[in-house]
Amino acid sequence: MILREGLRAAWMGITGNTLRSALTTLGIIIGVAAVITLIGVGQGAHLDITREIDRLGTNAILIAPRGGYSFTASDADEIVRRVPTVQAASPLLSTVTTLRWGTETHRANVEGVGGSYADILALQMQEGRLFDAEDVRFRHRVAVIGTTVAEELFGGRSPLGEGITIEGHSYTVIGILRAQGATMGQDLDNVMLAPITALQRTLRTDRINMLYAQGTGADTIDLATAHIERIFEVLAGREDAVMVTSQSQILEIVDAITGTLTIMLGAIAGISLVVGGIGIMNIMLVSVKERTREIGIRKAVGARRRDILLQFLIESVALSLGGGFLGILCGWGLTAIIRFFGLTAVITPSSVILACGFSAAVGLASGVYPAVQAARLDPIQSLRYE
Repeated sequence: MILREGLRAAWMGITGNTLRSALTTLGIIIGVAAVITLIGVGQGAHLDITREIDRLGTNAILIAPRGGYSFTASDADEIVRRVPTVQAASPLLSTVTTLRWGTETHRANVEGVGGSYADILALQMQEGRLFDAEDVRFRHRVAVIGTTVAEELFGGRSPLGEGITIEGHSYTVIGILRAQGATMGQDLDNVMLAPITALQRTLRTDRINMLYAQGTGADTIDLATAHIERIFEVLAGREDAVMVTSQSQILEIVDAITGTLTIMLGAIAGISLVVGGIGIMNIMLVSVKERTREIGIRKAVGARRRDILLQFLIESVALSLGGGFLGILCGWGLTAIIRFFGLTAVITPSSVILACGFSAAVGLASGVYPAVQAARLDPIQSLRYE
């Protein structure tokens, strides 16, 4: 009975001045929308980076040179030979250049790799075949292209058997990779793979950007990483010649960074919720002042302090929850706009629950002081208030 009466009185207080109630909830709406959107952006960034790392394959190990150290053509084979916990390894030479077919041109990522590169990254074919160790050994000018390259250069025509020219050298297309999509604004299908030995001759370089390796299992990946570090320490004569990073280590770093980023974004957005709560408190104090005579009348006809306290608390929480609900809708709309522009934003149930719970807590905390002030008013003085 008391709760129902409190709800009725709170509803009358809110609807008695609709414009003021709407403006009061505006801060909560903005705060909740900001929390959901910014947490969604942080989660989206984590998802994008995780997808990119997953693209490395299973139990992948990345070996990058440091301090001017240069890899040799035999380093990948040396790793497989000397490290029992590594089952495959491939060098990588990467560049961005213009591809030509007839009168058509297109800029794409061109990667010179070894015969086991596709197995390490678990690449799948849409058409044709991948090149193998024999193609790498004999420097065959063959190429496997992504779907974007196929579409841009050949349109609806099959590219298999056609020649793509790079730096004046023609590479025969023997396969098309299955579409991988885009990650963090990068088109993963805008790529051409070729035997690294052939591409090095075309570009007149013996450079190798990186080595990819694949461990035999998740339980031996740390052992493989340590073994590879030791091999290059001996080869280079110094400890910091290469940086060896496993896929699991990269994921741990990404989880830590994006987790911190998401918390920071959520905290920044949470400030606007606090500001919205201060707005609710101010309006509720004004409302208490304006309704002093009403409070006096209610007390004169038998309302107790807890009845007045409950009325104003319900009114404050209702304003906050109403703003929270509208804020969820606004947050959903903002994330939809972000996704429309090609970025990744994810609305998670946890972010919605967090935003709603925080908004309700802010509403309750903001309403306590005005409610206590209203409950303490003297009925006689309130009736005399003009």
